[in-house]
Amino acid sequence: MPAIKESSTNQLNKRAIATQCPVTFTLHKMGGRWKPLIINSLLNGTKRYGEIKKAIPPISEKMLIQNLKELETDGIITRAAKAVVPPRVEYTLTDCGNELSTVLLSMKNWAFKYNV
Repeated sequence: MPAIKESSTNQLNKRAIATQCPVTFTLHKMGGRWKPLIINSLLNGTKRYGEIKKAIPPISEKMLIQNLKELETDGIITRAAKAVVPPRVEYTLTDCGNELSTVLLSMKNWAFKYNV
C-alpha cells in the first residue's frame, strides 16, 4: 500500500472538514464498511481476533487487521497481547468506544425506520 502524502490537498481537506464538523469527525472515526460491525461485536465485551472474524464472516483478514489498527490508533479499542502459548490477543472497547453505543443505537433505529 503506498504511503499517504500528508501534505496533499485531499489530506488537508479531510483534516479541515473533520475539525470543523463534529458529525464528519465522528463518521470518520467509526464509519466505513467494517468499523461499525467491529464496534458492535465488541459492545458485548472483550473478544479475541477469531471471535471478531467469526462475527463478521465476509471481512478479509487484511481488512480486519487494518480496521482494528485504525480503531486502536483512534483510541476506540485496546489491544492486549497475552504472553501465553499459543499467543492470545484480545480486543476491548475503551470508554470512548463504549460511548459509541448510543450513536450506533440511534443509527440502527433510523435505519429500521427508513430502510426500504
